[in-house]
Parts: sequence; C-alpha cells; structure tokens
Amino acid sequence: MDSFPPAPAGALDAALAPGGVRSVFQPIVELDTGAVVAYEALARGPEGPLERPDLLFAAARTAGRLAELDGICRAAAFRGAVEQGLLAPLTVFVNVEPEVLDSAPMDDLLAIAEGAPRELRIVIEITERALSARPAELLRTVERVRSLGWGVAVDDVGADSMSLAFLPLLAPDVIKLDLRLVQERPGPAIAEIMNAVNAHAERTGAVVLAEGIETPEHLATARALGATLGQGWLFGRPGPGPAAGLPPGELALPAAGTAAPSHGSPFGCLPATVPLRRSAKSLLIELSKQLEREAMRLGEACVVAATFQEARHFTPSTIQRYRDLVERTGFVCALGEDLAVEPLPGLRGAALDPADPVRGEWDVVVLGPHFAAALLARDLGDDGPDLDRTFEYALTYDRDTVVRAAHSLLTRVAPRIAVPSGIPLAPQVAPAGRSTLPAPISGDGEALLRSALAATTSGVTIADMRQPDHPLVYVNEAFEQLAGLPSGTVLGRNCRFLQSPDTDPAAVARMRAAIARGEECRETVLNLRGPDRVPWWNEIHLAPVLDADGAVAQYIGVQHDVTARVEAERALLQERDRNRACLTRIEELAFTDPLTGLPNRRRLEEQVETAIWDARSGADTVALLFVDLDGFKAVNDGLGHAAGDELLQTVARTLRSRLRRGDLLARLGGDEFLVALPGLAPDSARAEARRVADELSAAAGAPVTLGAGAVSVGASVGVGIYPADGEEFGALLHSADVDMYARKTARRAAAAH
Repeated sequence: MDSFPPAPAGALDAALAPGGVRSVFQPIVELDTGAVVAYEALARGPEGPLERPDLLFAAARTAGRLAELDGICRAAAFRGAVEQGLLAPLTVFVNVEPEVLDSAPMDDLLAIAEGAPRELRIVIEITERALSARPAELLRTVERVRSLGWGVAVDDVGADSMSLAFLPLLAPDVIKLDLRLVQERPGPAIAEIMNAVNAHAERTGAVVLAEGIETPEHLATARALGATLGQGWLFGRPGPGPAAGLPPGELALPAAGTAAPSHGSPFGCLPATVPLRRSAKSLLIELSKQLEREAMRLGEACVVAATFQEARHFTPSTIQRYRDLVERTGFVCALGEDLAVEPLPGLRGAALDPADPVRGEWDVVVLGPHFAAALLARDLGDDGPDLDRTFEYALTYDRDTVVRAAHSLLTRVAPRIAVPSGIPLAPQVAPAGRSTLPAPISGDGEALLRSALAATTSGVTIADMRQPDHPLVYVNEAFEQLAGLPSGTVLGRNCRFLQSPDTDPAAVARMRAAIARGEECRETVLNLRGPDRVPWWNEIHLAPVLDADGAVAQYIGVQHDVTARVEAERALLQERDRNRACLTRIEELAFTDPLTGLPNRRRLEEQVETAIWDARSGADTVALLFVDLDGFKAVNDGLGHAAGDELLQTVARTLRSRLRRGDLLARLGGDEFLVALPGLAPDSARAEARRVADELSAAAGAPVTLGAGAVSVGASVGVGIYPADGEEFGALLHSADVDMYARKTARRAAAAH
C-alpha cells in the first residue's frame, strides 16, 4: 500500500480556504504549426507541505474533503483563465476528479457556465480511473458537460485497456495519450492502443493529443502515432499565464456526440427500419454464446453488457462463462430482476426499478474498438417450457445502435458498494507490541470480539491508513499461520513484503487503486509463507473503515489460502485449452475440404448466412456463384484420379487468386465450387457478380500443365443475388445452380452449331 506523509495540522484547512488553491497553465500546441491552441489548468496548493497536487489531493482524500477540493480547483481554473486572458480562440482544459462523480456529480457546472464569459472555451478532462468504478455517473456527467456546450477529453488513454473499451461510449472530442506511448519503445501493446485510438479518431473526428513530449525524439514519435496536438516540457512548463514566444491558434473540435445517448431499454434503441425476427429461447442461447466468444477474443479492450430477465436464468453454466468474461475482458455487467449489484466478483450489476423495461428483455451487447454487435430481444410472454418461450429479436452490427444499447445498460450500473461508516474497529499497537482494540469496544464486548477473531479460520489483518506506509497494527492467529510468521515479525510493516515478485502486477495495481479511492476490493495474489518463502495463493478481501469524520482510518483484510483451488482451476484451464485445441482441429477438419484446403459447403453456408444477416442490417447485398468445371471427367478418366486431384487443386488456387480478400470460396464436391461475394451495392450487384463470374470462367478455362501433361477445361458459372433470388442460403444456391445449368446448356448448344 503506497502512502503519502501526513500533512501538518491545519495545512489542509489553509489550502481549502479562499485563495489557497491556485491554477497554473501548461500550453497545448498544434504540432504542425507550433501554435498554442489551448492550456491545461493544473491545481497547486499554497506554498508549503501541500503545494504539490498529489499531496494536496491525498490529504483531502484522507480527510473526506475530496469533493470540496475538486470544486475549489475547478473554480480556481475558471477564475485564473479569465484573469490571465486565456479566452477565445484559446481553449482551457479543466480536470474533474473521478472519485466525486457519485457524491458531487458536478452540480456546480451550470452555475459556472452561466457566470463565465462567452469567450471562455472549456474542455473537461476525465481520467480512466472513473471508467469501471462509476460508469453510470461518468456517462451522465459527459451528457451534462455536452449540454453546456463544452468539450470532453479522456486523459491517460492507453495506461489501461479499459480506456480503449469506453472510447465509443464516451465519444470524446480529445483523446489524450498516456505519456508512456511517446516515451517508451514501441511494442505490441502500443500498436494495439494506437490501432484502437486511430480507428476511433477516424470514425468520429476526435483529436489526438500526445502528453509527455520532452525531446525532439518524443515529438517525432507523437507525430508517427497520429497525434496532431502535443503537451510537455518541450513546449513549456506550467506557468501562471500564457506561454511566452509561442503564437496563438485555435482548437477545432469535432461535432459533439457521435451517437445519441439512450436511457431507454436496449431493445428500444433499435431503429424502426430494422427487421425483427421471432425465435425460441434455444436459438437466443446459442447466439448469446457466440457473442460471448467474440468478446473473449477481443480481450481487455472490450465492454460486455447483458440482461437476464430474472436471477434464476443466471445458471451455473452462465456463471462460469461470465467468470471467464470478467477475467479476460475490460468491463462486464449483468442486469436482471433480483440479480445482485455484484453477482460475481468483478461482475457489475444494478438495482432495477420494478417498472424497468429491461426486466422483459434478453440483451447481449459486445463493444470494442474494432467490433460492435448486439443481440436485442423482447420476451413475448409465452407460457410453456422455458426453452420454447419465444422472443422478438434483432441481431445488429450497426455501431451506433450497439453504442446506444451499451449506453442504456451502463447508465443503470450501480457504483461499487461502499462499506458503511461507524464500524468501531480502530486497533492500535500496544507497548508490548501486540494490538489492542479501541475504546468504543471494551469489557465483555472486547473480550467477545477477541475470541471471535481468534476462533475464525480466516486470516484477519488491520492496516493503519493514518500512519506513514500503512503498517499492519493487528493480525489474528489464523493470519500468523497463513503467513508462517509470528505477529511480532509482521506488525508495524506494510503487508507488501509478503507478496511474491511473481504475483500479478495488475491485481496489485487494482488493489492500490481501490485503496487510493477508499473502496472495497477483492483480489487473489501470490504470497510467500514463512522464512523459506514458500508460495501460496491468497484470496484477500479489503474493506475500508471510516472514522467519525468519514475519513478512511484503517483497512481490514480478510484472507484465505486458496492454493488448492487456484492450482485446480489452472489444471482445469490447461485441460480445457488442450480440449479446445483438439476441438478446434476437429472442427477445422469437419469444415475443410481435405483435397484443396478450402472450406466445405457447411462452413460456407455459415459464412453466407452471417453475410446475409449483415446485409439485412446494412445497405449492401450478397451474391452466390456456382462454379462447375466443364470437361473434368475426361481428364479424370484419361489421365487418372491423381491428375484430376492435381487439376482441382490448381483450379482452387486460380479461383482464389481472382477474388477479393473478403470474398469467400469453398469446394462443394466433385468438380463444383461455390463463391460468395459480400458487400456489393444493391443497384450494381448482379452486373458485378456476372463480371466476376465471367472472369472466373475464363481463368478456370486457361490451359493447365500437370505432371501427366497439359490439359484444358472450361467452367460454367451461375449467379444468385440476395434478396432478389432468395433470402436464405438454400434458395440462393438453387438459383445459382439453375443459372449455371442454363449457361452450360447454352454453351453446349452453341458448340454444337
């Protein structure tokens, strides 16, 4: 647990007094022109122990006065910008502290906006620390900021994958890259971040700003990453007013709001033009699982939001799937009647109103930087067996619709549960080195509590948050056994010395972040036991204890040895990975033609159905081509089956080389092939498909040199167009087959004459 030295008595009161907090301003520069287009307002305390902003905010957090300080800093930023003349065309970036979004959701913004000069242009900065803890409050704050005509920036993007997952939902005007992106050597992680950031900027027009530019090399890297704005010591350090020697410019922000927020139900987010289908629950289960698999593939930069109608539908198999999603994706929430606000550790929920329409829906939303899909369904109220219940539904890949559906669900998510204050546990270290309990628990009550702590099999620790380095001031006997060390060895020390260097740094970072916010958390970390430092897995639940003033005084840790469970889970995961690899190989064999390596009919049918679904929700269409070789039997009979097989392999390569990257090719069987052309414009689809068919026919008819000699065959190619010739794969295949035979017959008749 990291800590800051305690502030001297009265220092915080002096800082929060009128005039105690001031703002300094750091220039934000347009990289191509070198012009200053904006300034970021940075808070500074009065000269003395709390001048540094990290110490100032740590002291306010400890004293429970963070919201008060946050409001004072904003007011100082606005006042300082006006006094220093940082008005239009310049823009001022002002931070909002994420920890106060729920307790003080920026109610002062309207008053500030009404009192500020018209020439004061504002961008509110939100850090990624608010994303997972308070998504509903964060999204409402963004709406409030936009309603005032101000811009929104997301700070430290790339420091955590969570910021990438939330970019589509926040639709920021400015994306501020974490400084490590320009200061560290490029690698796969940075490439992943920049792919996501540049894709979002291209879609929305958001401006990319690189922080931490201190050298010409950093500047070159920032430009290479796609940044058009820069901030850092190369352009100037924070000062009381405008930067000297830099020409002024103007920051052009994109049009606000790339997707309109929705507080209705996800199903209600569907446009009226989207066709609705009806299906039994059994199909929706499989469609949901497929979206969950897509989310697992997307990983930590993905948001998953789902509804389950009632808690009874959150079955054991569902629990296991969502436990995996929590571990592998960025943010997961599950909402339903009687579902807890945290159905699983790390899985977020909500307390739904009885009249909330979400209770009657089945929704699965998956949103990432490069993928967006949603299954949105409404229960039709059928009786009968559960799997036979029918729903009206749509499967959509329209990004704006998916964003609105995700927004709808995340605005319902409850903030992380706060631990009630007033718990009378404030142990202190006695002269003998053992811990004692506070005055509020005395006599029989203290004896009873001591007996309870001694009897429990759970390890219990208490850290004093008011002392430097947060030392342990109480441990029970069960913890001594878990740690393999006597209390005298651990008391007075920070518990980090028990952690293994091989523990997950992300888990440690999450614990530290929760402690910094004064929140409860639960993690599993690798600890070391006893003088021999034997590894063991510790499932630890940390909860803050507040004093009478509402400040965090202690943290209680309840700990369990879960080594056997973790090792069993790891063995199970390894076995499951092996089984998945085997199943994947079996699936590949089941869906692949062994001779040509092309997909077979089953696989192509799945791919075409998916393309048809995409076409139904979009503005394009799909063509299916049936390719039948002319003269293949003569080659097979005259030169042998080996030559026939070699010819089929050559034709497969020829056909593949004449198709676009996204086109689909499969072997139907014998001397027949299928080609699917997705993404065609409806007005020109038939002409384009016919053009491709003629090219494939000519290419397949070119002479081929085989090991057994030179041969020449022809090809007849028929075409079927969705939806004119059919709305399902089978109908399209029949239409293309009929067209192929008509062309083969016409060719034979022409040859006979």
